[in-house]
Formats: sequence, structure tokens, C-alpha cells
Amino acid sequence: MSSVGDMVVDGTHQRVYVSDPTGGKIVVTDYNGAVKATLTGLSGVSGLAVSDDGGQVYAAVTTGDRIVSVDTTTYTQTASYPVGAAPGDLEVVDGRVWFAHGADFGSLDVSGPEPVVHLGLRGDADFYGASSILASDPAVPGTLVAGGGSYVAVYDVSADGAALRATTYMGSGVKQLDLTPDGKQVLTSWGQGYGYSLGAYSATDLSEQPGYPIEAYPNAVRIAPDGSIAGGSFSWYDPDVHIHRPGDPVPVREYDFPNTGNSSGADTLVDGALAWAPDSSRVFAVSVNTYGTHTLRALTDPTKELPALTVSAPAKTERAKKLTVTGKLTSKTLPPAGTALTVTRTDVESPKGRALASARLKADGSFSFTDTPPAGGKVTYKVTWAGDATHAPASGADTVEVSRKATSLTLNNNGRVYAYGKKVTFTAHLGTTYKNRTVSIYADPFGADKPRKLLRTGKVNSKGNLSATVTLTRDTTVSAVFTGDARYASKTAKSTGYAKVRVSTAVSKHYRTGKIGSKAYYYFRKNTDPVFTTTMTYYKGRAQRVQVQVWYAGAWRDTAAEYFALNTKGKSIVRLEAPGESGIRARLRSSYVNGSSGDSVNSTTHGAWRYFTFTR
Repeated sequence: MSSVGDMVVDGTHQRVYVSDPTGGKIVVTDYNGAVKATLTGLSGVSGLAVSDDGGQVYAAVTTGDRIVSVDTTTYTQTASYPVGAAPGDLEVVDGRVWFAHGADFGSLDVSGPEPVVHLGLRGDADFYGASSILASDPAVPGTLVAGGGSYVAVYDVSADGAALRATTYMGSGVKQLDLTPDGKQVLTSWGQGYGYSLGAYSATDLSEQPGYPIEAYPNAVRIAPDGSIAGGSFSWYDPDVHIHRPGDPVPVREYDFPNTGNSSGADTLVDGALAWAPDSSRVFAVSVNTYGTHTLRALTDPTKELPALTVSAPAKTERAKKLTVTGKLTSKTLPPAGTALTVTRTDVESPKGRALASARLKADGSFSFTDTPPAGGKVTYKVTWAGDATHAPASGADTVEVSRKATSLTLNNNGRVYAYGKKVTFTAHLGTTYKNRTVSIYADPFGADKPRKLLRTGKVNSKGNLSATVTLTRDTTVSAVFTGDARYASKTAKSTGYAKVRVSTAVSKHYRTGKIGSKAYYYFRKNTDPVFTTTMTYYKGRAQRVQVQVWYAGAWRDTAAEYFALNTKGKSIVRLEAPGESGIRARLRSSYVNGSSGDSVNSTTHGAWRYFTFTR
């Protein structure tokens, strides 16, 4: 919708009708806001009204100066009545449709064989050129309220025409009027003499009476069949809809719209866009944000106070020791002393909650009760009041940490180093517990790319043991977890098993092999470059460390050590420069060094030495 002209509620079918003058349509929704129909081709449609029997919705259509009727069961247009002037606001009183036109108003009577239209019924009241707005109430037959500019008037419409009863100055800026169902008051969305408020006037002589203060700019007023008052206000930073009980200047409930736009201020109520469900179960409002997006809001339980219920329990206590929980229910008005509150205790033995004896309210809204928690751990006490005819439900909760005994839990193999791919069995041992004998064993390989994985969950055997096997390809933290029970606290034990890498080095470009002493050697010509191809377990960014030593003066002595990157297949080829002379004996090995080879997911692993010598 691009605009909002008016809104009415069909209680029989639980439908909400909203007109869009700019879009030339009426949108029909259910009470949850789901669109049920869109009626188009109604250029300039604005005012809406429901017939006395609920079978028709009348709509004022400025294009063609007509009022159309729509069947509330089929959403089809059943008639179109020319009225001789561009109609605006609509009200149905005693079967006749009353419509504003300019600074005046008229009536449409469709009860006879032919429609009967009367225009210019304002009489001696003067609305000073401002567009008229109308109000009535089904419980007050023969009465119509009309206003415009700064004036409001009450008319007797029980006979043909409209007989002026009273008129008065009501102040400029009024967006909406309404008549109380007892016929005693006219309310306006602006009140002279009371600051920002819903103004109140006697329906008999329009003398001013105490109104209903509102902090922001009042822009809507609607009264429910039970007399409850909904006042709207244009407000970015304060509540937007204010619900009052008749005669009570303090709201029983307020609703504050969220901010769905792009400014600091929240969504605001469209002028006059309030409507009650006939059973007073909810108020419908249309808000608009800074993007121009309109939202239909169903405000539930509007006539009920919104109480707050607080619960306070000790932070800590011992298991099986009595404790006291206190709390308070606060609201505009309080239920009588002795009102029962539902109490539920949730703990490890009753995860879905266990009902306790009801707590009883005192006259000041406070309450207290005692309990002896049978289970340790986190214990939550929730207190709920179901509400009543004038109060919405309320609940509150607080949590107590109840002490539990400590048990023992161990896990073997911590700190041991294993060959790559070794299958290692980790055994958890659980000590004394109350009822729970279940342990879960998890494996968490080093490295962010491997998540923690559950290996096994089960009950320990008669010796208190539960085992799981891990194939170690990386350093891995194994955890045994006991979640606790009613009397023993949770416990976790950890053990880290360390895994080496696979590493092998192949030699090429030699012309023969042979032994020198007990060692096998690769023989190279003095001008041939030896080539060493290392294969190592791959990990992203990993490099091998190549260490070269030379036999000199009866001992192996370091000459060089350097890191070379592995390719994605775990290969690394290193070519050594030929010495150009014979008689040199050397050896080389490839290693993975934790932390220095580019990662820390395996344990340091040294490959076998490769011995080689140079000849002529």
C-alpha cells in the first residue's frame, strides 16, 4: 500500500479492511495480517464503514462521487451509489450511511426501493472550510458527531436530516473523533487546555471534561464496545498506542512500534489508523517507516495490564538443604491477596520441570516459598501467573547453583608419541557417581580444518572403564566427558596422543651402492650432483628440513640445514652441488620439525640418514 485512508474491522468474519486512496484499492486481511483479498479500481477510495448487520462494507470513492458496497463474505462489489459529491469519512447510523463531503456532510439511505441522498446537512455549525470528520457508535442510535477545522458538533439523526444539538470550539489539529458507547462523551485526538491529550467533551452540550494525557502528538482515537479507549500519537521516541480504561488518565497499557526504517526515530502511526476488534480482543494499527512502508499491527490483549513478575533465589546452596525463594508481582492494579501462582522446578532429574506447591500473593504483590532441592547442579525456579480478565499472564524465573560432590575421571596414554597411522586405544575410568554411569569420548585432531568428533558414548563397564580407538595421523587431544548427575558434578579428563609423520628419502644419480664399514653408501662421480627426493605426510604450507653432515677428523660434522617446501603430493626434491673432488663422505636426512616446518599438527619426526661418497 502506498497510502492509508481508513480502516475498519468486520468482527463476524474476523477481517480487517484498509483503504489505499493513492493506489485506488482496498486490502482485506485476517486478524493475523494475511491478505485475503485486494479490491482494485477504486480511485481515491478513503472512508470505510461496516453495515449494521455486518454483511457489507461501504467505501467512499472520490472518483465518480460514489459510495460502493462490498459483500463481506465474497469480497465482491454489490452496488455503487452516486452521491453527487466527493465522499470522504463514513459512518453508519441506524442503517443510513453518513458521509463527509468537503466541509459538510450528507447521508445515503439504501433501505427503500431507490437510494436516497441528502447533501449539506451541517446546518448552523461552521467547520470553516476544513474537511469534515465523522463519528458514531452502534450502541448510541440516532447520534452523529461531526467536526472540521477547530469545531465539533453533535447531531440528532433519528429522523430525516440532521438536527444540531450542540457545537463548540475543540482546537485545531484534530485528526479523529469518536463517541463513547454510553453516549455520554465525545473524544478527540487533540484536547485544548490539557496539553497533548485526547480531549473529552460532554455529548450533551460539548462542555469540556478531563481528557486523557498523551506525551506526544495525538493523531487517532478509537473506542471499543466495552468503553476501552485507544489513543494514537505521532511519536518517534515514545509509545505510539495508549490504552485507557474509561475515566482513567493513566494508560493501562502502551505499545511502542519498532524501527524498521533508516533514521533514529521508530515507525510512526498513520493518522487515524486505529480500529478495535468488536470483541475488544485486539487493536489494529497501521504504522509507516521512513521508506514509506506500511505495516499492519495486531496489538493483542489491549485491555489487559501487562504485569511484571520477578523471582529471586539464592545464588548458591547445598543439595538437600532448604532454601527460600522470594518475588513480587507488580502492575497498575494488583490481584487480590491469596492469588495462586504456579511454581515449577527444573533440574537435572526433572529437565521438563516438576510442579511444586503454589505460591500465594500477599496484598502488596510479594510472595515467597521454600523448597529443598533434591538434585545438584543448575536448578531453576519458574513462577507463573495465568492472569485474569484485566491482566495479561506474567512469569519470572531465577537459577540456583546447587552443590554436588566431585568424582574422579581419568584417561590413559597422555603424552605418548606414536608412529603415523597407529591405532591407539584410549580408556577412560570413571569413579563413584549416583545414577549416571555414561561417559562420552571425543577426539580433537590438531589443526583448524579437523573438527572435534564424538568417538563413543556409553556406560562404563563394571570396572568403571570405557574405551575408544583412534587412528593417529595428527597430534590429537582425546577427551572423556561425564555430564554429571543429581549428586555428582560433571567432569572432563583429557589426554593428548602425539603422532609422527611418514617420511622417506630416495636417492638418484648415483652409479652404484656399497658398504663402508657397516653403513650402506651411494657412490657418485665427483662431478655429479646427487638428487634426494623426500616423501612426507602433506599438510598445507608444510616444509621439510634437510640436514647435511660431512665425515671429518673422525666425526660427523654439520655443514648445512635448510627447509624446502613440499608440493601438494608431499614431495620435495633437493639437488646438491657436486664437490668436484673425490674422497668426500657425507650423509643427509629429511625431518619434520614441529613448529618450524610450517605447522604444529604433528610431532617432530626424523627420517633415516642417507650415506653417500664421491669418487673419480
